[in-house]
Amino acid sequence: MSLFQPIPAGDEPSDRSRPLADRMRPRTLDEFVGQEHILAAGKPLRLQIERDDPGSLIFWGPPGVGKTTLAKIIARMTRADFIEFSAVLSGIKEIKQVMADAERARQYGTRTILFIDEVHRFNKAQQDAFLPYVEKGSIRLIGATTENPSFEIISALLSRCRVYVLNPLTEEQIIILLKRALADRERGLGEMSLRLNDVVLAKIASYSSGDARSAYNVLEVAAATVGANGEITEQVAQDALQKRILRYDKAGEEHFNLISALHKSVRNSDADASLYWLARMIEAGEDPLYIARRLVRMAVEDVGLADPNALSLTVAARDAVDFIGMPEGNLALAEAAVYLALAPKSNALYTAYGSVHDDVERTVAEPVPLHLRNAPTGLMKGLGYGAGYQYAHDLDAKVADMQCLPDNLKDRRYYFPTQEGIEKRIRERMEEIRKLRSRAGEKRHPPSEKES
Repeated sequence: MSLFQPIPAGDEPSDRSRPLADRMRPRTLDEFVGQEHILAAGKPLRLQIERDDPGSLIFWGPPGVGKTTLAKIIARMTRADFIEFSAVLSGIKEIKQVMADAERARQYGTRTILFIDEVHRFNKAQQDAFLPYVEKGSIRLIGATTENPSFEIISALLSRCRVYVLNPLTEEQIIILLKRALADRERGLGEMSLRLNDVVLAKIASYSSGDARSAYNVLEVAAATVGANGEITEQVAQDALQKRILRYDKAGEEHFNLISALHKSVRNSDADASLYWLARMIEAGEDPLYIARRLVRMAVEDVGLADPNALSLTVAARDAVDFIGMPEGNLALAEAAVYLALAPKSNALYTAYGSVHDDVERTVAEPVPLHLRNAPTGLMKGLGYGAGYQYAHDLDAKVADMQCLPDNLKDRRYYFPTQEGIEKRIRERMEEIRKLRSRAGEKRHPPSEKES
């Protein structure tokens, strides 16, 4: 059978050489576990399937939640040819060949469901190649993706598909599936008469992080370890698990979701949540220097001058990670994250720079005032460079009554320090400087001089 030949939609043989996860794949909606929000009676996807709606679909969700299974169930219920297409292995030439075959099949009254796993891996040109066939109804496209379709799928194709979000399975749902596999003598492990208690089942379910395929794989490894009539103990399960599966993709949405959770936990001064999300990223294999860079960003954006030490500490954490490496560098990142979470917060500097940026973009870039310019040559002095400059160190208060902004922004204020941490003292100092500047102005321009 070639890569592009249809897979029969009828009952599949119970081939023991196939992985347990594949053998236990549900064949009907009644066997399907999870996704009640779209598959329960009266819910949108269930209605679409039962009405034999020919519309194309995108299933968006993490691994092991039933995206491929749902596509196969739909093909079986609608008596359509099912062609499985890999976005990793296929190019435009293969796409066009499959589309031509589907077009011919349609002329003979045969419907084709084209299932594309990891559809987000297709580039724009490859996705464009599907459009005319989806538009004409030559194929019913069902795409599966672990990435946000609004970012990864072209708008023209997305507008022709209904997007359904599939959620990670709960631990209780994983346990249901594992018990089903242990009892099923035809497709599962029923003939092995394995023994294991609910604690072990719960541990496998917990470590699978909502991925049914992963849970099946662990159970299959554990079963092979103890053999028929054997007992799967916690230690056997632990050996099969090795390490908790953490759903993560360094370039995908989960990457951005987790860093967002970390950043917002720090901003909300929640040290425990900050540590948790930090650990989730580290243990999933995130680049520690990426985390360090983001912690530096939090220091300047959310702590700012309320605690200037935050910037020094996060830069030191970055250097520590670079110097001692991992896993020892984990503690340097943890120290920085907790410090940031507990530090007084201020975004006054962040807001101030944003206002400055807006003024730079929208106002005329006036020349630097003459009194603020250096005059290293006689010609420049003759042109007035430096004339009227007041050297602050020559003044008792060290503050001159001198305009330092261009005329079109005279008296503009950007930075408004808060009452948090060091910024409270900064606020007081700025008020003191304003008073000193006002007094300096009064000395240079006494009331009698102004009146004259």
